[in-house]
Amino acid sequence: MLGLGTIINVGCILLGGIVGYAGKNQLKEQMRDTLLSITGVAVIVMGMGGTLAQMLSLSDGKLETTGTLMMILSLAIGAIFGELLRIEDRVTQFAEWLKDKSHNTSDTTFVDAFVSASCTVCIGAMAIVGAMQDGISGDYSMLAAKGILDAIIICIMTSTKGKGCVFSALPVGVLQGTVTIIAYFCGNFLPAASLDYLSYVGSVLILCIGLNLVREKQIKVVNALPALIVAAIWGYIGERIL
Repeated sequence: MLGLGTIINVGCILLGGIVGYAGKNQLKEQMRDTLLSITGVAVIVMGMGGTLAQMLSLSDGKLETTGTLMMILSLAIGAIFGELLRIEDRVTQFAEWLKDKSHNTSDTTFVDAFVSASCTVCIGAMAIVGAMQDGISGDYSMLAAKGILDAIIICIMTSTKGKGCVFSALPVGVLQGTVTIIAYFCGNFLPAASLDYLSYVGSVLILCIGLNLVREKQIKVVNALPALIVAAIWGYIGERIL
């Protein structure tokens, strides 16, 4: 069944969100703060692990760094485009619209919860690679595994930040569903280098999301999202030139 992986992933997010929201009132404020901090640390570790896995390589028994120029320029160029296009403002406007349409106008945490959760579950190689595998061969195993991870993360985030996290299932469905359909008709449309670079920069952005969860000063991760496109193009062009 085409798109089964995305359906499973969305279902896991909804289930995790419902469970988290149901248990929200049972948690004291101190417990919610602790869980949110722990979740932030976990996301930081996930982002750091993915970044180091792509950045470090072993050569002649020595660790070397690779792709740092690509990473820095992708983030810088992506952030510039994001600021010019005011992506975060547009996402916030959509979140406000979604809050109104879902009859959650009194929920002051809805927008922040939706944006934070959506970035957490949408950014990363598993979303793209898993959706491509689902479209090309019908293999939904990666998205199923991602769904389990997302369910745990969204459960905790919903219990601490609010019901807006549950609605992160919407952008996940749209993003992964679109990639699956494109892969179904076009096959493997991204070369290996593009996927590697996308994973590299995506892990850095996940690290930034984790930092946002544990500190007051916020990084505008949404405005940095074009960095993923820059990284993918870098890999696409580089593979053909070299």
